[in-house]
Amino acid sequence: MAARRQLHLGAFMRPVSIHTGAWRYPGAWPDANFNFPRLARLAQKLEAGKFDAFFMADHLALLNMPIEALRRSHTVTSFDPMTLLPALAAVTERIGLIATASTTYNDAYHVARKFASLDHISNGRAGWNLVTTANPDAAQNFGHDEHMAHGERYKRAREFYDVVTGLWDSFADDAFIRDVQSGIFWDPARMHVLNHKGAELSVRGPLNVARPVQGWPVIVQAGASDAGRQIAAETAEMVFAAGGVIGEAQAFYADVKGRAEAIGRNPDRIKILPGCLVVVGATVAEAQAKRAHLDSLVHYESAIGSLSSMLGVNASGFDPDAPLPEIPETESSKSGRERAIKLGEREKLTVRQLAQRLGGYGGAALVGTPRTIADDMQAWLEGRACDGFNVMFPYVPGGLDDFVEQVVPELQARGLFRREYEGTTLREHLGLPRPENQFFRAAGVG
Repeated sequence: MAARRQLHLGAFMRPVSIHTGAWRYPGAWPDANFNFPRLARLAQKLEAGKFDAFFMADHLALLNMPIEALRRSHTVTSFDPMTLLPALAAVTERIGLIATASTTYNDAYHVARKFASLDHISNGRAGWNLVTTANPDAAQNFGHDEHMAHGERYKRAREFYDVVTGLWDSFADDAFIRDVQSGIFWDPARMHVLNHKGAELSVRGPLNVARPVQGWPVIVQAGASDAGRQIAAETAEMVFAAGGVIGEAQAFYADVKGRAEAIGRNPDRIKILPGCLVVVGATVAEAQAKRAHLDSLVHYESAIGSLSSMLGVNASGFDPDAPLPEIPETESSKSGRERAIKLGEREKLTVRQLAQRLGGYGGAALVGTPRTIADDMQAWLEGRACDGFNVMFPYVPGGLDDFVEQVVPELQARGLFRREYEGTTLREHLGLPRPENQFFRAAGVG
């Protein structure tokens, strides 16, 4: 009899709560995004709950929304992920540490070096969320007058992946012999010089960091557009998927895994984890009241700013009591734009209603008791809509504590989630194999 599938759980922790009103909720820590002792406490609590990973998104510019909205945002300041995560590695032992690094406005050598270092510092717990930058304002922070076109961003991202993974394989696992008697520290025959010259990148190599503990840090993707799905099928080991309704999630799950299988990848080696806001109450009514109170804390200035950001256009001049007008194509996120438009059409929402929904959090949400939340998570897992969830908390610390202390035990009692970590690396948590070096066999040059 086949072993029962178990959920994987990541915690989406930048911002520490995705909901715009989270910092204003009674008992919340308003400064949690930029307070290291509090972030350390949250990471340790998640580790006590046996979460697979602490997931930190990143932005290379202030969110592109009107200042009236931005002034109400708790995401305006946050630590650089590659500064924070090594610090969290020192105060945790098992939980995975995933960070976003953009392929649009980074150099491949920098990304390879930072994540290889994080993997060594954490003893094999690093993950790289490979993204293209959707915010056009980021371009001007890196010396560009114009934002890179959507198609060009994905073309660069695909080549960027090849370069970074090639750099991680610069040294064979046994290259560093450290022979004190002979005085030989490493074997030059076990080093590969990449010498990559492509359409987008030119990188000589080798990397000046030993091969990561995991071989490669876990590769995470988040794109929902056709280009995003294709690059995920080709490269991802975890996909941070948009939530939506279960039918849409099932279609996305089948599409990405089908694409992977079509190019010869094992679809079981891609873990698809939709983002999901989880609000826990002693009763369903109590949980719904919590969500309603959260939503009530979102000011319209902030709501319309969030809608503008998602659509890629300034929505502040739209008639708030009319349906969403026709939205032109932009170089911002295609998938975010389509989700907003479809939500407005499906539920026949006015601009005001759509902004209020998206201004708090407009994605998938589970609002209920530990039992009903576990019921829904089980239905998604067994219905092949996901392999787990990237959990978003309504506020911290209380919303996170509620999940760890109430929902996790319910999932464990059903045999749907681990009671203890069985390995030490993020790959082991996710059931992913350690990749072989592209250039070297275990013994001898490949």
